[in-house]
Amino acid sequence: MTLTAVDHVQLAAPPGSEDLLRSYYVDVLGMTEVPKPPVLAARGGCWFEAGGVRLHVGVEDDFRPAQKAHPGLRVRDIEAYADRLTVHGADVTWDDNLPGHRRFYSWDPAGNRLEFLEPLA
Repeated sequence: MTLTAVDHVQLAAPPGSEDLLRSYYVDVLGMTEVPKPPVLAARGGCWFEAGGVRLHVGVEDDFRPAQKAHPGLRVRDIEAYADRLTVHGADVTWDDNLPGHRRFYSWDPAGNRLEFLEPLA
């Protein structure tokens, strides 16, 4: 018995934020929205995928974004990806404190922090 992969990462957002989340995750990040099973869709929220990355965003009535917790998402051509986010109006904050990597942080419309990183060659 062994762990084999992370299936998905669950984030949270306030009720009624789904359209803003769709705009960010699809238009800004370039992910695809994946339909939720009907029994789960009734709860609200959205699911997104890109490559092997799956992010589920669920609804919480008393939502508060985490200050530290975040998914770390690997990207190729991180400079171009950061430019994409900036062109779409998303904040990008570079952080040079992880040896062997280029990385930056951005925040979704609900305030969830996302880390984007690329190993140095």
